[in-house]
Amino acid sequence: MTDLFIKVKTHQEQQLPFALFCKPDSDRIVGVFQKNDHLYFLENFEEKGFVFAPFDAEEVPFIPLEHSDVYVEYVNESNYFFEKTTAKAISAVSNDFFEDLVAKAVDAIHRNKFSKVVLSRKEEINNPDFDIEMTMNKMISHYSDAFKYCFFHPKIGTWCGATPEQFLNTNGNALKTVALAGTQLVTGSATIIWNDKEKQEQQLVTDFIIDNLQDLVKEVTISSPYSVKAGNLWHIKTDILARLKSKKSLKKIIVALHPTSAVCGLPKQEAKRFILENEGYSREYYSGFLGELNIDFVTFKTLQTDLFVNLRCMKILNNKAQLFIGCGITKDSNPVDEYIETVNKSMTMKKIL
Repeated sequence: MTDLFIKVKTHQEQQLPFALFCKPDSDRIVGVFQKNDHLYFLENFEEKGFVFAPFDAEEVPFIPLEHSDVYVEYVNESNYFFEKTTAKAISAVSNDFFEDLVAKAVDAIHRNKFSKVVLSRKEEINNPDFDIEMTMNKMISHYSDAFKYCFFHPKIGTWCGATPEQFLNTNGNALKTVALAGTQLVTGSATIIWNDKEKQEQQLVTDFIIDNLQDLVKEVTISSPYSVKAGNLWHIKTDILARLKSKKSLKKIIVALHPTSAVCGLPKQEAKRFILENEGYSREYYSGFLGELNIDFVTFKTLQTDLFVNLRCMKILNNKAQLFIGCGITKDSNPVDEYIETVNKSMTMKKIL
């Protein structure tokens, strides 16, 4: 056991908050260990620390740099090779419920209530021997191009995930974000073909980001959509670059973008209302955002923010793992196909349990 995971074990025993993370394609794993068990919340988004934001709440928890120890270790590749086994769900929202929910959403779209909504469900899996070191190692082994993390706070719980989606990256005045949508399974085919429904969903996400950033940034550059692999899935991705008009506009940008149309829908408020009234459970921190705020924990450079959308994630509770999975619904969505998409996405976490 390395010094990093000895520190993890000590913090678990003392019920003290911590965050472990490994960035996409990084050779380092970072641990941020809070020295007390207080639950801190952001006040003006000028604080430095590790943020763990929920889908729907005014308050945003974080682990402050000033009250934490930081450990950084290189990834030891000999520790990161595992057979890919897949856990099985012991309970889940039935496909009938979810397919009915999708049909209800499609009907609402045809009645012009909104143009897109992202619906989700939760599965539960037996996980009596959960081990953070093993879980982190498996995520690093299987998902090098994702943001891998484990987060614990006694007032929040234990969460882990391997998300493919950047929420926001800033370095001084430079801003980067992405529009990510569309899903299909990786196959042996060298050609990836996207249908009109998936292309439309991707364009809606891109338009949402551009529309919400336009008054806060300048010099916007948008890439052409391209296919990107995330675990066993392909997605459509568009890169968006810009410059901040003011270094103090970070809070306004985060509030404007969260929740993005990739996890909520369009128009945002109408889609969010439908989600809260119809999904039948609380998303908690699923489809929120997480990561470094105003600090790079490896270089300790300030004015650097690196946040990710909390997708492909799970909450560990009472020897069980609760998996959260969702999909974007548009006017052309098929309820059966959308349920299958959530099954495919659930494999990301099932393969590391």
